[in-house]
Amino acid sequence: MFDRAMIGKEYPTFTLDVEKGRIRQFAQAIGDDNPLWRDPEIAKSQGFPSIPAPPTFGFTLAMDANQPFLVLEDMAIDKRKSMHGEQIFTYHAPILAGDTITGRQKIVDMFDKKGGALQFIVTETRLSNQRGEAVADLRTVIVVRNG
Repeated sequence: MFDRAMIGKEYPTFTLDVEKGRIRQFAQAIGDDNPLWRDPEIAKSQGFPSIPAPPTFGFTLAMDANQPFLVLEDMAIDKRKSMHGEQIFTYHAPILAGDTITGRQKIVDMFDKKGGALQFIVTETRLSNQRGEAVADLRTVIVVRNG
């Protein structure tokens, strides 16, 4: 199940279009009623060319592209024994409605704790917009219960 030879593996590139409705839906789901995530006029008044996405929206794109599950499927890990353990974001530029975001996930580390009872898989995904500008780096830790 836990094959450290997988460290360094990169998954195929994914590309998704960012729609303003998806941004609004995400903001509603997280309970953020800031009109910046909904109103193009407010976004423009604050210097954005279109509606920006809330800061953690980048992980939604990775989820929409099924990225976290690719690693589990690749290692034949039962999803019922895994959980999302940690998410770290490094921001470079806003993600905006109308952007086309491209990402590529890479396994960067694996380790265990409690004598192997808990296994950790660490991935990194760089998200870039249609101009090739980095918008965010995602560092994800997946925890797998062994046994």
